[in-house]
Amino acid sequence: MDVKVVIFDWDGTLIDSVDHIADSLHQAATELGYPELEREAYRDIIGLGMIEALERLYPGLSREEMMRIREGYAGYFFQKVTTPQNVFEGMADMLADLRGSGRSCSVATGKSRRGLEVALTSSGLGTHFDITRCADETKSKPDPLMLEEILDFYGYRPEQAVMIGDTRYDLDMARRIGMPAIGVEWGVHKRDVLEQYDPHAVVSSVDELRRTLGL
Repeated sequence: MDVKVVIFDWDGTLIDSVDHIADSLHQAATELGYPELEREAYRDIIGLGMIEALERLYPGLSREEMMRIREGYAGYFFQKVTTPQNVFEGMADMLADLRGSGRSCSVATGKSRRGLEVALTSSGLGTHFDITRCADETKSKPDPLMLEEILDFYGYRPEQAVMIGDTRYDLDMARRIGMPAIGVEWGVHKRDVLEQYDPHAVVSSVDELRRTLGL
């Protein structure tokens, strides 16, 4: 692909964290007395901002109730620190090779700024990215605001970038502004869901992703 910047989702794309997120949400909500949902329900909202995720999981919650669940979630989630061992195998080398090829790398994530800042450092990946955008400082996916802000930072057009993510929210966000996207199958949503959003490609391994990016 002839693109100048590669924009990555974080959880489920670069980092093997989907199960931990789902478990933390489940524990936080049920501990406060909210109904226990199917595990897939907690997985399906990964990629959204926390407020948007809770609105889907438990419609009708007040802002105060959302904040209580959010605080409980943070308590569970931050008990486990993201380490280089949580980075999907081959991803760190691929990011280094992208930078070596003259392309820029960025992150667009549903994580909070607090959560991402901790993870950027503890994962060892932080030095690869010029700019990162989070749902709590822009708008939640699939609204494309975070992509637009990244493009403004570089001065690029949508077709000069590619969004890489594991959820329908990533691919829908890119499609809304005409940005190419690549879906990865090792996170939340599988090929049949990802292909509904007209991605440039859906890949099943980091090696296949490398080939698709021309590395």
